[in-house]
Amino acid sequence: MKTKLFVVTPPFTQLNTPYPATAYIKGFLNTKNIESAQADLGIDVILELFSKKGLIDLFHYSESIFENVSSRADLKDEVSDNSKRIFALQDEYIKTIDAVIQFLQGKNPTLALQICQEDFLPEASRFAQLEELDWAFGTMGTQDKAKHLATLYLEDISDYIVECVDENFGFSRYAERLGRSANSFDELYGALQLEPTYIDAILISILKAKIETIQPTFFLISVPFPGNLYSAFRCAQWIKQNHPEIKISMGGGFPNTELRSLSDARVFEFFDFITLDDGEVPIEELIFNLENPNDETSSEVEKRYKRTFLLEDGKVVYKNNSLKHDYKQAYVGTPDYSGLPLDKYISVIEIVNPMHRMWSDGRWNKLTMAHGCYWGKCTFCDISLDYIKVYEPVAANLLCDRMEDMMLQTGQNGFHFVDEAAPPALMRALALEILRRKLAVTWWTNIRFEKSFSKDLCLLLKASGCIAVSGGLEVASDRLLKLIDKGVTVEQVAKVTRNFTEAGIMVHAYLMYGYPTQTIQETVDSLEMVRQLFEAGILQSGFWHQFAMTAHSPVGLYPEKFGVTKKTEAIGTFANNDIDYTDSTGINHDKFSFGLKKSLFNFMHGICFDYELQDWFDFKIPKTKIDPDFIFNALEEGNDFNTKPNAKVVWLGGKPFTEHFTKSKKGRSWEMMSFTFHDKKESFNIQTNKEEGEWLVEILTKITISNAKNYTFQEVKADFETSLEDFELFWYSKPINTLREFGLLVL
Repeated sequence: MKTKLFVVTPPFTQLNTPYPATAYIKGFLNTKNIESAQADLGIDVILELFSKKGLIDLFHYSESIFENVSSRADLKDEVSDNSKRIFALQDEYIKTIDAVIQFLQGKNPTLALQICQEDFLPEASRFAQLEELDWAFGTMGTQDKAKHLATLYLEDISDYIVECVDENFGFSRYAERLGRSANSFDELYGALQLEPTYIDAILISILKAKIETIQPTFFLISVPFPGNLYSAFRCAQWIKQNHPEIKISMGGGFPNTELRSLSDARVFEFFDFITLDDGEVPIEELIFNLENPNDETSSEVEKRYKRTFLLEDGKVVYKNNSLKHDYKQAYVGTPDYSGLPLDKYISVIEIVNPMHRMWSDGRWNKLTMAHGCYWGKCTFCDISLDYIKVYEPVAANLLCDRMEDMMLQTGQNGFHFVDEAAPPALMRALALEILRRKLAVTWWTNIRFEKSFSKDLCLLLKASGCIAVSGGLEVASDRLLKLIDKGVTVEQVAKVTRNFTEAGIMVHAYLMYGYPTQTIQETVDSLEMVRQLFEAGILQSGFWHQFAMTAHSPVGLYPEKFGVTKKTEAIGTFANNDIDYTDSTGINHDKFSFGLKKSLFNFMHGICFDYELQDWFDFKIPKTKIDPDFIFNALEEGNDFNTKPNAKVVWLGGKPFTEHFTKSKKGRSWEMMSFTFHDKKESFNIQTNKEEGEWLVEILTKITISNAKNYTFQEVKADFETSLEDFELFWYSKPINTLREFGLLVL
């Protein structure tokens, strides 16, 4: 029997754009002519819940709570005043919800004017922060302010749901506590034995309708995060109870990191298979096994599996006996978003952090420039696992082919490259290809702050549509960056962030505190470095994360090298990733969290740089040992990026208008050339002598972006020296320096 696959993401991931795993798998299945459908059950549930009918049902379901409170004095404190207010205003929420959702879907933009008058939406506790709105959105448009107000409105309803209907609800996660570091399956298993919650019932009704319509024979669930795990099990549970003939498999980021030592047989009451790492070959082998159950070559003993857990004789077994190699990136196909409700995702602005705002606002097509990480050394990272360890870039022309295919399919030209760290050389090649094809795209990605990101490369990336990068500064301390094996210094990070900023590309830094052996002095000094980076205007966004030890990182594998001791060596029967540990310093890093995040919030808004660092903490901290001008001095130093002979020379500008004229001085006259260039913003002129001018016209044609051949600096120099002398003198002259400011790049 032919297999028909149904691939889903369970609730909840992002509201503004589909999580890409199902689209990746569907794209691969297309290359094999395997029939499949996909769904993002998260957006389906949200749209069902946050609708006129959904809120009528929600308030009706919860009204008994308020009847009990009003009739019994001993219950009067059981429900918060905030929830009482929302319940009292239920007619206002029911009246406005459909219009607000349509506005956040981009279908009702004129509603922004009404929302911003602040007498349209009912307001509860989330609106207490309104006094900060003018500060945060004073320079931003009506649409953005309205999106933020609409987001607060939805979060008020969410607070009500958590208190009065389902304590596990959350917009981008559901029952996350049950999935995070669940070494034992007991608690999650216990929750699954209870009656389905209100949210579960909505999920199951949607799933039931889809199963009846699609009639799949094989159900794939991608679980990217702990907050998707409970819903994934609820989906699988319902299918097992109602459609036992459908086989079910789980894959995705959560099992890849957390379930690598799975041994609890109860998990297979819900799932038939759990696959690890790249999903293409494991799924292909499972399909073959399901379609050939009685094949003599496919007896139970001889069936081929790729990185797959299953149950045999009541015990969990891991099989990896497939003879197939994983597919190269060129052969996995273009992500296919068909079947997902792309026009129904909602853009929200939850917080004022510029990078987090991009994450939750707008529709982004997700792509990957390379499988794995080209650096692959950071000691806090899961570098022992294939998704980091196995590095394979995708050719720039193939990436552009996929981008063009996805733009046609989705109608969206925004791309988020979800790489661990995008390789600079590939970013350069991709930018050149985008410009050659004259594609109008917007894109952003994750990087390492390495010195390859010269001023000219950043200008090229900007010209191709790059608007933002995020990278790990981690602990802004050279000793700890070395221990992390980050391969960068704080000084180098400053120069690179300056290059991006001056090119007009926003920079977000991932920041870390509590790394093994980190002292209080180093935490304070790291904060001072971050303060100086923001004060210099070369960092626009950041976020502090507390270090977590994971089982597959060098710190987790070799804790003795990093001055930490695991609290327990016992391996759980379910999830195993986050590890409890004690640090030899004995420092409680938790206490720094509030001060670090509060200071960063202010720095992002360009204020409070003159505060003493002590002002951010309610306990005594040492004075910083960092020179107050450390970052300023680092930026004053000239770039040490010498022009390499094999560097590519590219002209982004257009063809100039030229004129010949004669210049005379003290009885001498000589022929000159005048060039007039027009770029998007302005026009400018340069002048050269006739011989150099004629060479310049010719070389600009050769090195123009539309030319398929890339000329190196050495080739340009040799070309000049066939008929002229003193190349360096000409190259560093005023006319060429002017062109360098307007798109003559050395990469």
